[in-house]
Amino acid sequence: MTLDPSLFSPFAIWTAVILYGICLLLALWLAPWRKLLEARLTHVFFGATVALLLLWQMETQVQPGLSYHLLGLTAVTLMFGWGFAVIAASLALLGITLNGGGAWDGFALNALVSGVLPISLTLMLLILIRRFLPKQFFVYVLVNGFLTAGLVGVAMGYMAAWLLAGSGAYSMAELSQTVLPFFPLMFLPEAMLNGWIMVILVAFRPHWVYSFSDFEYIKGK
Repeated sequence: MTLDPSLFSPFAIWTAVILYGICLLLALWLAPWRKLLEARLTHVFFGATVALLLLWQMETQVQPGLSYHLLGLTAVTLMFGWGFAVIAASLALLGITLNGGGAWDGFALNALVSGVLPISLTLMLLILIRRFLPKQFFVYVLVNGFLTAGLVGVAMGYMAAWLLAGSGAYSMAELSQTVLPFFPLMFLPEAMLNGWIMVILVAFRPHWVYSFSDFEYIKGK
């Protein structure tokens, strides 16, 4: 989701700047840089970042002030973890903004809505799934890949609508008549995109996926 910063108050924009700044510093601190370098996966990380940039360029306006694009962040989070996913999303949004595809005053707001929040939700669901469901290959692919991605995509749509209603730009009654009924349709494309990426990666490049273990999900069964 991409939100128009002109629909939000200066207080909301500065609050987003502070929250995003904290999250970015935390991501830079928590990201396992040594592991990335030792595994020689820097090219994979930057390749994923470029893929996000290209994906986010393809957006469609669903309401004045609200545009939709596929996130693709569930796959990135499962591949690299929370810290690197936040950094990748930030770099992708930076590239879009430098290319004239976004406003600088809305950078932090959109980084939170299109980056930090879906990444954090993906991580929370990953933890719950690992805690309560068996560690099996098909559970990982179908639940962590397909189901989680679809749920995250739909949740971020409703979150964006809630923020627009909270800003006073639209009433929730108005949004419920225009865009809210269509948000569940976001489930399938988001689920298919991320799910199939994870199927291909765990099948052919499992060492690229930090959250997947051959021993835990395959050999240990």
